Amino acid sequence: MSNPFPFTAVVGQDDLRLALLLNAVSPAVGGVLVRGEKGTAKSTAVRALSALMPEVDVVSGCRFSCAPHSPDPGCPDGPHEPGASGSRPARMVELPVGASEDRLVGALDIERALAEGVKAFEPGLLADAHRGILYVDEVNLLHDHLVDLLLDAAAMGASYVEREGVSVRHASKFLLVGTMNPEEGELRPQLLDRFGLTVEVSASREPDQRVEVVRRRLAYDDDPAGFAARWADEEAAVRARIVAARELLPSVRLGDGALRQIAATCAAFEVDGMRADIVMARTATALAAWAGRTDVLAEDVRQAALLALPHRRRRNPFDAPGLDEDKLDETLEEFGGPDGDGGGDDDPDPGPDGPGGPGGQPEPDDAPQGDGDAAARPEAGEGGEPQPSGGAGEQSPARAAEPFRAKVLSVPGLGEGAAGRRSRARTEHGRTTGARRPQGALTKLHLAATVQAAAPHQRARGRSGPGLVVRRDDLRQATREGREGNLVLFVVDASGSMAARQRMSAVKGAVLSLLLDAYQRRDKVGLVTFRGSAADVALPPTSSVDAAAARLESLPTGGRTPLAAGLLRAHEVLRVERLRDPARRALVVVVTDGRATGGPEPVALAGRAARLFAAEGVASVVVDCESGPVRLGLAGRLAGELGGTAVTLDELRADSIAGLVKDVQGNRRAA
Repeated sequence: MSNPFPFTAVVGQDDLRLALLLNAVSPAVGGVLVRGEKGTAKSTAVRALSALMPEVDVVSGCRFSCAPHSPDPGCPDGPHEPGASGSRPARMVELPVGASEDRLVGALDIERALAEGVKAFEPGLLADAHRGILYVDEVNLLHDHLVDLLLDAAAMGASYVEREGVSVRHASKFLLVGTMNPEEGELRPQLLDRFGLTVEVSASREPDQRVEVVRRRLAYDDDPAGFAARWADEEAAVRARIVAARELLPSVRLGDGALRQIAATCAAFEVDGMRADIVMARTATALAAWAGRTDVLAEDVRQAALLALPHRRRRNPFDAPGLDEDKLDETLEEFGGPDGDGGGDDDPDPGPDGPGGPGGQPEPDDAPQGDGDAAARPEAGEGGEPQPSGGAGEQSPARAAEPFRAKVLSVPGLGEGAAGRRSRARTEHGRTTGARRPQGALTKLHLAATVQAAAPHQRARGRSGPGLVVRRDDLRQATREGREGNLVLFVVDASGSMAARQRMSAVKGAVLSLLLDAYQRRDKVGLVTFRGSAADVALPPTSSVDAAAARLESLPTGGRTPLAAGLLRAHEVLRVERLRDPARRALVVVVTDGRATGGPEPVALAGRAARLFAAEGVASVVVDCESGPVRLGLAGRLAGELGGTAVTLDELRADSIAGLVKDVQGNRRAA
């Protein structure tokens, strides 16, 4: 885009702009992860930053953007002769969610490497982004192995490509910016920790500010060049300030007092590892340089903590991100000293030229909104059972019991879905199980199979001495087996029979445990509930397990048990999801005591609905919630109709002896 939206014209989003500017001043901070709802200027701000970055001097003709004064000694295009140099704008390279590993790190011509011994290397996006910005939109949807490669390159400042004994290395230092919508799923804590800073963004609730956003956007869309020209002076001022801050950065002094405050803050918030301390130190130093100071103050440490720590405190996906600012202020005051300037203002307001940069200080985040789930419809209780207080066969939602480590439930067979950690699948990464002719571009060479295919033809190809002539027809692609992520669809009985026996707390704890397991195994999850006379899709299939946990926590109970309606609604959810993502296999987890009441022939209807799943080969498991000395075994019968298996709440625990013996796959085979 020749006229990107000006960075200084972005309304609000002060934390976002400050985090981006600090990384522009000091790329060693480690990049920014921007979390927020759609339509909050995340991508606009990132793209606008590239226009503010100073130009870079490069060696002419070098595909890896080596600096003339200090070229990379291991550059694949080197060695470089002194003299030939030029300059160009800093690049902003976008990594698409569907990019392949070869597109990211570059590709070797395997055929030429084997046949001619030539290292023919085509650079990837990591080479293009060197000394610029690498932007990953929807980073939480990127495959895990690509995120690992990306963050490894960002941490080491170099990219390594190794294929079948051929190795290429090149410098790759860039400002990494990732954006994500938390509703679409979270990053693993290990990956969150690799981003230097994180920012939560949301749309303003102030009418005047929203009006200004619309006004500026319409003006830009009508005349991009004219709009950019009106902000040219502000853009030039910020660009000059970035250059000045970069020059000042080596002179900034991080005293022992400030270091002590940083260490005490990370310890007080129980942050794992030492990366947080290092990032805070670099961020506080960059804040001082941005403010034009050579000393790090307590206010710099405070702002650095607000940017560097919230995402490092999440121990599981159900923890809300954020930082207790009162606790932060107490820690800084307790460990403040003369060298750390502990007496600095805890709530500084340096104005437009202070650490907040353009737009002043960040505003507090909007308070989280409630789930907004309407009260459930009153229904009659189940035959003769005592009804909970609150009237109409309904009680307030029960709190979930403490989650536990759940037994692994898997889908039988061999799938080809998205990479994950649950069921067996053919994948690009995993253990090698065989070889085949490549279909399209060769990605993973099976060397032994290739040599075996080429060996019988050497005399016909004129080879009589040592060596091997390899042609394209000889190449073999390695087939690999790994693990895939599945769609885990929970179908939860919220009827009066579950609530009257005081079991809903244990049931919610079990489902939370399975949700946590689904998060760790990179599954999508969905939630269907049934009670009264109907079933509802409480949460359509999503990668956000914390959204599922929130819906489960507020789940009301009471009324009859429309089991057939719940199964039919789940069947419809699977049908629609199969159209969207045919490769992702489903695992249906029905949480019920197996009772079916309400309407004509409820038991027969439930049986017919269950047999739909069995006919389509959908993997299923019934979590039997029946309790008491006398048990009817209805959940076991339902599992038989589904073609699946039944497990009790106790058997769901990974350390349960019975749970270790009973296996979803084994029981399906036995059936």
